[in-house]
Amino acid sequence: MTENAETTARTVPRLRAALDGVPTYRPGRPAAAGPGGRLAYKLSSNENPYPPLPGVLEAATAAAGSFNRYPDMACAGLFEALAERFEVPLTHLATGTGSVGIAQQLLQSTAGPGDEVIYAWRSFEAYPIITQIAGATAVQVPLTEGEDHDLDAMAAAITDRTRLIFVCNPNNPTGTAIRRAELERFLDRVPDEVLVVLDEAYREFVRDEQVPDGIELYRDRPNVCVLRTFSKAYGLAGLRVGFAVAHEPVAAALRKTAVPFGVSQIAQDAAVASLRSEDALAERVASLVEERNRVRAELLDQGWTVPETQANFVWLRLGERTLDFAAAAERAGVVVRPFPGEGVRVTIGETEGNDLFLKATAEFRQNAG
Repeated sequence: MTENAETTARTVPRLRAALDGVPTYRPGRPAAAGPGGRLAYKLSSNENPYPPLPGVLEAATAAAGSFNRYPDMACAGLFEALAERFEVPLTHLATGTGSVGIAQQLLQSTAGPGDEVIYAWRSFEAYPIITQIAGATAVQVPLTEGEDHDLDAMAAAITDRTRLIFVCNPNNPTGTAIRRAELERFLDRVPDEVLVVLDEAYREFVRDEQVPDGIELYRDRPNVCVLRTFSKAYGLAGLRVGFAVAHEPVAAALRKTAVPFGVSQIAQDAAVASLRSEDALAERVASLVEERNRVRAELLDQGWTVPETQANFVWLRLGERTLDFAAAAERAGVVVRPFPGEGVRVTIGETEGNDLFLKATAEFRQNAG
């Protein structure tokens, strides 16, 4: 053993035991060129296939000219725009590096060793990671056979150690959404001291009128916090800006736990410009929803079981065939998001990419049949 190796062996830093076994977040794989240099489509990350909304690139470019300066840590301009758009007090707002960044701040604010965090499973992949990092105990409640949240089972799982409950609506990766009556019954069963986080990253894609807007539910429920993001419908995934709407004590805690200057000025200004371009946003979302409906209808015609989705993706439960299908899709020219042993989530992207995906599903069923 060399001297350097001996020194390294003697001086390994002591890290928190809570980090042992923490899974690594797996982003959607990028698309690589296929055989013969053929273009491949990335349908693995729930990104928006459209370029920035009108006026957004100009706002971001102007802000980039000052990135030798720190951004506005208070996000004043963005807060004002959000308060006006959603009719909420400024003191009820907090921002972070995407909605997942705020979710981690929520764990820092509410839970630690000995505390419990409840969420459905499978749901957003980051929930178990940020729960374990906080040192809290995850209580995973299986989805129903129809891929929905089992809210009765989640309510039954609440104990005096429960500090936070994540409700992903629509759910990632299944796309299923909880309707108002069911969600309100659940909220009525949750003790006032337990924080319920309505993670609504895909809210703009919802077309079922019975699926509630969480911001309306939060108004008279102090233990409800709503997460939103500019990454999906607004197309700012690369800038990492999300926001929370919650009553004063929770919002204040989120501002305390935020990474100083975590949301860049480019992201802030781009988000404000995006809010000013909501007519164009509505047109793009409507186009993606139409394409989502087309893709799901074709999958059903092919004989697949596909849960009704209110997000910008579809879910195929494939079990042990998951990785085989992911490989087949990649050979066909599309990259999907596999969850080994469970299924694949496929983003609604460019029409050409969606068509290649549908061709892959048809051939896979035929070959498996």
